[in-house]
Amino acid sequence: MSFPYLSDVVQTFTGISLPLPLPMFGLFVGLAVVLASLCLKQELRRLYTAGQIGMATLSGKGANGSTMTHPQMVVADLAFVVTLAGIVGARIFHILENLDQFFADPSSMIFNRSGLSIFGGLIIGTLAGLICVRRWKLPLRPMLDAVAPAMMLGYALGRVGCQVSGDGDWGTVANMALKPGWLPNWFWTQSYENNVVGILIPAPGVYPTPLYESVMGFICFALLWSVRKHPFQIGWLFSLYLLLAGIERLLIEQIRINPVLSFVGLHATQAEFISVAIMALGLVGLVLLSRRAEFKKAGAISM
Repeated sequence: MSFPYLSDVVQTFTGISLPLPLPMFGLFVGLAVVLASLCLKQELRRLYTAGQIGMATLSGKGANGSTMTHPQMVVADLAFVVTLAGIVGARIFHILENLDQFFADPSSMIFNRSGLSIFGGLIIGTLAGLICVRRWKLPLRPMLDAVAPAMMLGYALGRVGCQVSGDGDWGTVANMALKPGWLPNWFWTQSYENNVVGILIPAPGVYPTPLYESVMGFICFALLWSVRKHPFQIGWLFSLYLLLAGIERLLIEQIRINPVLSFVGLHATQAEFISVAIMALGLVGLVLLSRRAEFKKAGAISM
């Protein structure tokens, strides 16, 4: 069962019909932004106290044209910019993945309630965030390390929104012959009745890939959070994030239906190409940054 709007949740569990047209996916995205921001604030506060990151410089404020503030104080602005850029990037990458549909009906592709590419949001959102970090004169690599657990937490919560609303990010038809006997049916196959895109899914249903991604996302977040105080060099944690994010998405793509693209003789989905690329970047980063580091004070950190 899917719950596209808050009114669906209220009516299903209380029997009361109320005009609450708030999209559940949007509510979960908002929750993801809030909790990820709190996570990032806590980590920036820890890094600042440890002397691993310095003050942020805000332009256009103060008597001398700029003012200094603690790094955790810019999180709200950073979250707003990254979220907005991420939504735009997610839509752009989805359009690039489905150009034939876009040319057939551009307005539907642009303003549709579903159809977002998570990697588009990740790439464009990250680039927008890096521009802000540079503008605030904060060190890039420590900031990337700080934001890595928060990004994974936000991703996991966002996928919960996909699962609850039934936004079309489900998988292929479930093979019931492969289901382990001990596993509940709902974890193997779902039909997403009342889904937000209005698609009727026949029996036996499809793999609930948003549910799988949420589970994997929370596990990856727990791992990143547990090793965030690692003794390795700055940038190691973000490299681990890239590797985990790439592995997670590459695995889930095997049971999802997405357009197959061709590039230099290779045939794969857009997500598979990007997954392999960020996995490679993550592995390189882990190899180069795995020796123990002696942290300098924030003032001495340039990257």
